[in-house]
Amino acid sequence: MTIKASIGKTLVFTAVCAGTAQAAPPATPLHHAGSSHTLLRQSAVNQSARNQNALNQSALGQSPYTAPSQEDLRLYEIAGAPQPARIQQDIQTLVNFGTRHTLSSQTDKERGIGAARNWIKAEFERISAACDHCLEVIEVGDTVSGKRIPEPTRVVNIIAIQRGTLDPNRVVMMSGDIDSRVSDVMDATSFSPGANDNASGVAGALEAARVLSQYQFGGTIVYAALSGEEQGLYGGAGLADFAKKQGWQVEAVLNNDMIGNIEGINGVVSNHTVRVFSEGVRIAETQAEAKERYFSGGENDSASRNLARHIKELADQYMTNLDVQLIYRLDRFGRGGHHLPFNKAGFPAVRVMETNENYNRQHQDIRTENGIAYGDVIEGVDEAFAAKLTALNAISLASMAWAPAPPTQVSISGQVSADTQLSWQADATAEVAGYRIYWRKTTEAEWSHSRYVGKVNSFTLSNMVIDNYLYGVAAVGFNGNTSPVVFPGAAGAFFRPASDAESNAAKSN
Repeated sequence: MTIKASIGKTLVFTAVCAGTAQAAPPATPLHHAGSSHTLLRQSAVNQSARNQNALNQSALGQSPYTAPSQEDLRLYEIAGAPQPARIQQDIQTLVNFGTRHTLSSQTDKERGIGAARNWIKAEFERISAACDHCLEVIEVGDTVSGKRIPEPTRVVNIIAIQRGTLDPNRVVMMSGDIDSRVSDVMDATSFSPGANDNASGVAGALEAARVLSQYQFGGTIVYAALSGEEQGLYGGAGLADFAKKQGWQVEAVLNNDMIGNIEGINGVVSNHTVRVFSEGVRIAETQAEAKERYFSGGENDSASRNLARHIKELADQYMTNLDVQLIYRLDRFGRGGHHLPFNKAGFPAVRVMETNENYNRQHQDIRTENGIAYGDVIEGVDEAFAAKLTALNAISLASMAWAPAPPTQVSISGQVSADTQLSWQADATAEVAGYRIYWRKTTEAEWSHSRYVGKVNSFTLSNMVIDNYLYGVAAVGFNGNTSPVVFPGAAGAFFRPASDAESNAAKSN
């Protein structure tokens, strides 16, 4: 069925329906609605199509003339659920292991990374017991060696898997790093509390599991405590490889690395801002994909970057007194983190961290020099701030796990034309209410306009020249949750096609 809406004398929209037909309401600007772009107004719809839409929508208990809600009240509850005291207690417990250096003891029951790892696993198991064993707690590791690991060493991650009820193969993940270090990256014996870097991230993952395990989700949520970060990102590489072998469709990885410090080296003290770093051009793109991107755009619209925008949009809606700063680079200048191995594997991944770093508290021996205290001690962690960033992770994980999967096979056409057409693979699953088209000027950093177009698999924007805007599409659920926006082509795809080797490996697991 084809629905046509005539807008005045110049704008015409055409939607090709897939499954339930739904009338598309007018375009709605996002939070900053003061753009000079003319808002779109629907005036006339073919009466027979309108009647059919009304019947279909009535069966779903929804008005045919309104878009599904973009608000899920459960997320307000989740935003207020993380407890600072529990997070502080978990950080203190991790600090008490003395050192969590990757090369420290794996057999000592009280000191070293082995003891810390065992405690994290036991804590995830306690959380699982409280939710009728809703978490599958496992170890994912390998024996590795390298520049900072001179002898073959076991690097083991602890992960807790909360399986989705509708789409269990689609995964969103929150991670933190177990290991710690002092000034000498090879010093595996000195006291290395690693309170903020990165006991705060692990404590956040544990607390997110406590909160979200009280709910059921359509997609799967993974809570991960990763090892080997300071020695070369080994734990993340191992888990990314594990995910590929399992055939997981990884929609999002939220790498939390230092989420507890509010006092910056620059003198700024602030508990209301957070940075989200994301790659612009996919590090995993092929030469053919790079050529396509060069001519069609997408330098600022990787899946990771649109994941970051999605996190910010959720924060703006559900969080109070928290401003998300989108940092349009992979990581801090010349530095790296555990989201990089997932990016290399082709997965959307971002780094979530404090805005104001204090380098006197990072990678430092515990000491005082010239009146300056050095070292990553627990006194440098603000537990209320860590709880706030944990809440940001929790609402992001929950919303994406409740939302439909991001659209696939998104494409765009319209060169040498007055019209722009978007198309995608429609999802026939019941939780998909329809789709929402987004656009912004090429100079804008965030999506500025959107409109709901119904459960269709393509949509034409007449008299909108393709050259002048950037476009995307998201899947909309009936429960108030929407997927991240997908930019057309390989540049913006969330799920890349698996190679034959990866498909065979997944089948064998």
